Parts: sequence; C-alpha cells; structure tokens
Amino acid sequence: MKLPVAAGLATAAVTVTLYPLFEGGAWFWSCFGAILVATVAGLAVSLLGARPWVAPAASFVAVLLYLTLVFTPEEAWLRIVPTKDSIVRLAELVGSGFDDIQRYAAPVPDDPGITLLTTAGVALIALLVDVLAVRLRRAALAGLPLLALFTVPAAVVTEPIGWIAFVIAAFGYIGLLVADGRERLSRWGRAVVVRRSSGSARGAAPDTERLALSGKRIGVTAIALAILVPAALPALSPDPLFGFGVGNGFGGGGGNIGIPDAIAKLGGQLRQQRNATVLTYTSSDDVSRYLRIYSLDIFDGTKWTLAPLRGRPEDRVSEGPLPPTPGLRPGVSVKRAEMRVTMSEDIGTLNFLPLPYPARQVEADGDWRADRDSLMVFSTEDEAAGMEYRVVTEEPEPTLTELRTAVTLPDSDRYLQLPDGLDPRVAALARRVTADATTPYEAAVELQEWFTQAGRFTYDVRASGSGAQALSRFLLRDRRGYCEQFAGAMAVMARLLNIPARVSVGYTGGTKIDNVWTVRTHDTHAWPELFFDGIGWLRFEPTPAGTGGQGTAQVPSYSLPVTPTADPTAGPSAGPTSDEEDTGQDAGPVRPNPRQLDRDLDGTAIAADPGTPVAVKAGIGAAAALALLLLPAAARLLVRRRRLGRLTRTAADGHAAWAELRDTLTDLGMAGEPGETPRALGRRIAGRHPLGPQAAESLARVVTSEERLRYAPTPSASGPVPADLRHIRRDLAARTSRWRRLGAALAPMSVLLRVRAAGEGVLDVFDRLEGLRLRLWRTGRTGTRETAAAARRPGAAAGSGDSGKDRTLTGARR
Repeated sequence: MKLPVAAGLATAAVTVTLYPLFEGGAWFWSCFGAILVATVAGLAVSLLGARPWVAPAASFVAVLLYLTLVFTPEEAWLRIVPTKDSIVRLAELVGSGFDDIQRYAAPVPDDPGITLLTTAGVALIALLVDVLAVRLRRAALAGLPLLALFTVPAAVVTEPIGWIAFVIAAFGYIGLLVADGRERLSRWGRAVVVRRSSGSARGAAPDTERLALSGKRIGVTAIALAILVPAALPALSPDPLFGFGVGNGFGGGGGNIGIPDAIAKLGGQLRQQRNATVLTYTSSDDVSRYLRIYSLDIFDGTKWTLAPLRGRPEDRVSEGPLPPTPGLRPGVSVKRAEMRVTMSEDIGTLNFLPLPYPARQVEADGDWRADRDSLMVFSTEDEAAGMEYRVVTEEPEPTLTELRTAVTLPDSDRYLQLPDGLDPRVAALARRVTADATTPYEAAVELQEWFTQAGRFTYDVRASGSGAQALSRFLLRDRRGYCEQFAGAMAVMARLLNIPARVSVGYTGGTKIDNVWTVRTHDTHAWPELFFDGIGWLRFEPTPAGTGGQGTAQVPSYSLPVTPTADPTAGPSAGPTSDEEDTGQDAGPVRPNPRQLDRDLDGTAIAADPGTPVAVKAGIGAAAALALLLLPAAARLLVRRRRLGRLTRTAADGHAAWAELRDTLTDLGMAGEPGETPRALGRRIAGRHPLGPQAAESLARVVTSEERLRYAPTPSASGPVPADLRHIRRDLAARTSRWRRLGAALAPMSVLLRVRAAGEGVLDVFDRLEGLRLRLWRTGRTGTRETAAAARRPGAAAGSGDSGKDRTLTGARR
C-alpha cells in the first residue's frame, strides 16, 4: 500500500513549485489538504478490496466534501454535505477566481476564488496521478499530469523557479517510480529457501533494497545533471527556466540576466489594485518624460520580444556618454535636460534602468552598460531597486520639413519584419486609414489620430490576448484594449506601411506631487516608436489618455496634426542644443564624448577593444578543465608523500607501508580480494609478476611487517622503508603496459574508488535509515512467528538445541 502514498507525496512535491504564483502560504495548505483527502480515500478503497474504478469515484466524492467544508460550510448540510446552495456558491467562487486571475499579476493574493481554483486543479492532478500510477500501474505515465502542473509557474512567472523547489519536485517523482518498482518486484512471490535456520521464516520477500538504491542513485545523478549542465551550456534562451546561468550571453562581465515577458508583466501591473510608488524624479526643465525600460523589436505573430542585447566593456556608463543616438544626424535641433531618478526599494528584480529616450549620459553606481542599437541600459550584476542615478537626455526637436523629408530606411530591416499569416484585412485597413498621407510622417500621424479619435476605440485593462487573431479582433471587431494592444497594433500597421517600428515598455511621466514627479504601478505603459532617418526613433501615442484611458499618457507635440504654416519647432529651441552647456540646476560640466572626437578625426568611429579574446577564454577554460582532471593524480601524490613521510624503520608504521602497497597494486590493475591476507597477496604477486631480487626482498619485508602487526604478539624490530615501496612500484610498473602506467599516474584507481565510496556513503544515508526501520519491523514480526512455531513444534519445551541445522522430520507409524 506504499504506492498510493507515494503518488500523493509526488503530487504534493510538484505542487511546491507553484509558490511564485501566490502571496502567503494558505494556498499550499489548502492544496495539501485536498491531496491528503484524495490519497486517504483511494487508500481506504484499496484496503477494502474494491474494484479499481471505485477508488477514483470515492476520491472525487471525498474531495468534493473537503472543498465544501473549507469554502462553503455555511451553505452545506452539517457544514460538509453539499447542497444546491453550496454547489452554486462553489461555482461562483470558481468564476470569481478566473476573473481575479485576469486582474492580478503573480504573485496573486490568497483570495477565496483563486485558492479554490488552485485547490481544485491540484486535486484533479492528484486524482489523475492516482489513476495512472496506482490503478493502471503506469507510474512513468503519471509524470504527464505532474509535468502539466509544473509548467504552470514556468509559463506564467517571469522569474526563474528556485532550484530547491525543482529538486523537491524531481525527488517526488523519483520516489513514485521507486515505490512502483518495489511493489512490482514484491508481486513476484516469496523467495524459496532451501536451507534455513530456526530464526528464518518459511519464505522471504524479495530483497528490493539494492534495486531501490540503484534507482535512487540514478535519480540523484539525473537531478544533479539537470541542475549543473545548463550552467555550463552556452546561452540558448534569454529567459532561463531555472536560472542556473543560462542567459543572453551579454559578454564582458561574464554574467547573465533573464529578460522577462515584458508585455505579460505590463498587463499584470496595470490590473493590480495596489498602486505602489515605483520611482520619483526631478527634471531641470520641470517637464515629465516617458521612462523606457525595454525596447521590443521582434514580432513573431504571438507577442513582441526583444533581440539579444550586448553590453561591451567600452559601453559602460561610467566610461562617458552613451553611444550615439541611432539615426540622429548632426544639425537636428535637440532639447537637453537633466533628470535625477530615485528608485523605490520595494520593486522586484529589475536589471534595467528606466530612462528617457534618447539618454546621452547616465551616472549610476555599479556596472551598467548600454546596448548600442536600442540604448537600453542594463547590468548583469546590479539591480535598480533603491538606486539613485542622474541622466542627461537630448530629445530631437525636428522641424516639419525634416519630418516630412525623412523617408530613408534604417541600416537593418529587422524593424520591418512581420510573420507570415497576418490577416490581409489589417494591411488593407492600414492603407485605408493613411490614404491621404503623402509621407511616412503623415501616415504615422494619421494612424495615431485614428486610434485616439476616428477609430472609436475603448480603453479597457481587462482585455487580453495576443497574436495575429487577437490583432485582427482588436482592429476589425472589438476595438477594446489597453496600451499593449494599441502599441502593438500601431507598430504592426506602421511596418505594413514600410515604416520601421518597435514597441517600448516602461512608464509614463507620472504625476507631480510636492515638486517631485511620482511614477506608480498604474503608470506602467507601452507605446510605439517609429524611425525617421536623420531624426531617429520618435515616440507616438495611440492609447487614449485621460479618465477614459491611460490617465497619464501624453501625445507628443510633434505628432499633433499641423498645417503647412504651423511649424511645431519654429524658432529657437526651448533648451540648449547638444553643442551648448547644460544650464539646468545641478547640471555640472559635461565630460567630453570620446566617440564624438573619434568621428571628428576621420569621419569613422575607432574600433573598440572587444575585451578578452576568444582564444584566451578558450585557453583559460582548457586549463581549468585540465586542472580538474588532474585532481585525482594530485590527491594520490599527496597521500603517497604523507605515507612515505611517516614511514620509518620502526614496525609501528608498517600499516602505512601496507596501505601504500595495496594502493599501488590497485593503480596498476593488480588488486586482489579485500579479505586477502598479507602472505597470500605476497605469494600471488611474486608468482604472477616475477620481481628483481631487490624488489622481492622489499615485498617480503612489507608483507612480513604487516603480518606480524596483525598476528604476532610483538611487531618486527625493523620494518619497511620508503625505498622498499619505490623498488616494488618500479618493478611492477615495468611489467605493465604504457597505457596502464599512464592511467595510474593521471587517474589513479585507488583515489577514484575512494571518491565513489564516499558518494555511495552519502546516498546510502536515507537507505540506511529506511533499512533500520524495516529491520525493526521485520524483527518484531519474525519473533512473533518464531514463538508461534515453537509452540506448535513437537518437543519444543525440551529445547533440542538443533538451531541452525537441517532437521529430519520423523513420525510414529500406526
């Protein structure tokens, strides 16, 4: 009956991995109670000998009673028996749980609806595991529902799952397989004993302990490889599953960071009821600005993601101004301003700095680096929580003429790529909306106007969905959504019109409180950026603003409809240009830009040092691997030196000489049986491997010394010396192959066997504890059986004293 218990424990172990989804621990105890009830019900049915199909039905009824008792006791009869009202209430809680999941981002609160939904789902998994593992005897197949449960947090949360939770879940599944294997083997019947003592039972259950131990060793090895191997592999994904070192491979510092699903995180923050402060800032011109965190430039038909980033050593923010603004040519007027940002201590893990675009200079403590293509600033070592940093921005202020004449595409066409299979009606809609536009800039303005006014869209944070079908529904039918849908849809339509576009995620400018701009959770926002050659990336705002939309969203002035006579930037700039000194408060002198000096010399940028060459890194890795491989040889050398250093001509140190001789024989492939006596070993070596006179004499001295230490009343007056062991080793090595000698030097078997024994000792701890419990239980049962057998045995009271001998049973003839 261990298998049903193992199935329940396996489900509980995998349930632990759900911890990132919830606040507090009430959800776990509710789920654990459901698993316990389902397991006990199935176990009780099995003990009663009912048919296999009865157990799932009984477990389902037991779980329903449990859910009624926990969540709707007031509506139930005797607080546990379901009634019509309690069933209706349970259904209402399930519906509210689905609604709350759409509203909240992980970790969600322990609301009754969410807790009920989770508990019912875990109970369903427990029932499926019990059916597959216990009733159908398919324990390996039971891993499928457990895997489905495990993938929930892996697909939802943005942070990696802790390795401890992963190990617990893996051991739970391995325990289920071990229990299934033991029970299968125990069904083979009882062992046949030909000769037995009086203390033996008539039959013995098959010994499954060694088989179980081997399975556990394999399982532990598999888990260790699952944890350690991803850390050694090259970066394969920007968001590792368990966070064991797999990342973007940003280079430089050698660290990696996981990039979360920015769009999913955005929707979760907007739906949160709690509107916590994220950051505060001041600006030299007292103007609020959008603060960008991520720049998403890849649309795969399902969601927007960002391309791999690269932070070169020379692009550290501490080295000077940031890399040049992509696409911005000299001569375009810019507005310079300085901001001082203070991040809250209570934000989650964030390895990116919220910055206005384009930032030109950042002063922040830590190793922060800029990606040249997007100007995102990130760190593989530091986090933004609690930081204070200074940023200088230079925002382009193009004239209307410059905007209308900007038609050249960027150097890379990835900002125009779209997946196959997009609804052709979306492209037709984009052309219809911008039919009156004659330039890319005018088309962008008309798209923005259509989203904010003519299209009659409705702002609703409860909307969800992504991908091509969701895009078609949003644009052609529903026209209801929040900034995710507005930004993504405008970016796709711009690309359909051959305007390079991307989606940025960050925060709006926030609200001014006590002369400080305050940005909160509900200011989380997404917006499109469109590229115009010579000007660079410009922000647009298709999301409705104000009380009926994103409350703090602002439409940029250059994107407002203008007439040919109304130039939005006519006249001098409101702020100093890039060639002027910053006159804002506490601006201070600006360090010269070494990159700009390089361009002034010959018109091209000087190639920067790429960091440590690949060949050097490969050499360092090879040296580290070689050092690791030579560890056994180094350990063997240390042990030999220690023994020979202790060895003197006195017999008291003869054991050291004997131990060194045994290790030498093991390394050279001549080891004997563990119980081989010194004299037997000496005869075997002398007979199979003829030694020279000096080596033979040394071998006899080592053997005799060890033999007298073991069996004689007093040890030898003189014992072996270090030279004896050297003579023996030299002669024996000369009679082995070259490869054997090389193996003895580089990978001595005596050391490897000790490592193996140590590992087995660690793995055997739990088995020894289990064996102790089993022996105590079996001893009690054996004693009881022996007492009963002795009472039935003829002449038992006389005590024949024939314990342990074969008995000849005779009887009197009548």
